Amino acid sequence: MGGHGARILMRYVHRYIDRHGKLRYYYRREGRPRLALPGVPGSPEFMAAYAAASEAVDPPAALRGAPGTFSRLIAEYEQSVDFKRLKPSTQAVYAGMFDKFAAKHGHRLVGQMRRQHVDMIIAQMSATPGAANSFLKRLKTLMVFAISRGWIASDPTYRMRAFASGEFHTLTEDEIAQFEAHWPIGSKQRLAFALHLYTGQRRSDVYRMTWADFDGETIRVTQRKTGAKLEIPIHPDLKEILGAAERKHVAILTTEYGRAFTVAGYGAWINGAIRSAGLPLECKAHGLRKAAARRLADAGCSSLEIGSITGHKTLAEIERYTRAADQKRLSKAAMEKQARNRKG
Repeated sequence: MGGHGARILMRYVHRYIDRHGKLRYYYRREGRPRLALPGVPGSPEFMAAYAAASEAVDPPAALRGAPGTFSRLIAEYEQSVDFKRLKPSTQAVYAGMFDKFAAKHGHRLVGQMRRQHVDMIIAQMSATPGAANSFLKRLKTLMVFAISRGWIASDPTYRMRAFASGEFHTLTEDEIAQFEAHWPIGSKQRLAFALHLYTGQRRSDVYRMTWADFDGETIRVTQRKTGAKLEIPIHPDLKEILGAAERKHVAILTTEYGRAFTVAGYGAWINGAIRSAGLPLECKAHGLRKAAARRLADAGCSSLEIGSITGHKTLAEIERYTRAADQKRLSKAAMEKQARNRKG
């Protein structure tokens, strides 16, 4: 849930509830002083304090890990230009994976890693194929960096196959109707659902939407993942739902305590709302992004038109989202052609 239930995914960030019942955060590394962090994760004041704390207490990369070890490799990669070019949110995700890996294998020598070692590590993650595939990509990143530094001659992850993982389920019209019947207009849950469905954005963008982004006719979005800047016209149904919403915070969506969400807290909250509506486990918030693309495809929109809403940059990405709608439409057109040809 939002607020007290949000999960913290940032390195060295801890939380506690003070004697007044207020949730507070602090930055702490072993052997270093504890530093208070204002606001909530994701807010400007929090991120500024977090950056300052990291710069103030992080030891130099050269002091972490013995030469030739994975700990040292990770430390040097995180100081590299390649890593610095990544968005801060992406850096945090990478660093979290590297921390878990280093806790088990940081003492091992990079030059001694072989294909069978990678097989064993990835096999141990088979219960979570998506996480295994993500880590395999990050490990490949480390290996490419190690090769560039002369630490290892060849990439032990080369041509290693990822686990097969299914795509996110696209919410059907019946499932959408079931959610809307459970959560009426005026509820925060219905507002969040509509923002996903009528803008086609990821949860990392929906939870950050503010009233200042909405001018009554369009909503402005700068996508966190891609940096794409979009101006999305407001669908009449979304306009009605926004008009019924309370404006008590700069953020359109807030927790039950009236505060801005964190991305993890928001993800848990919106998926909890989907569960409460009785929808099956396969229904997730990301399935609404796919449903939005499907609706646009069903309306006859071109791939470029769909991409102008969802922010997808390649036709392949859009086609992956709208494949089912395209198949239905194209098969119908093909059968009609066949019928006309037979009559002729």
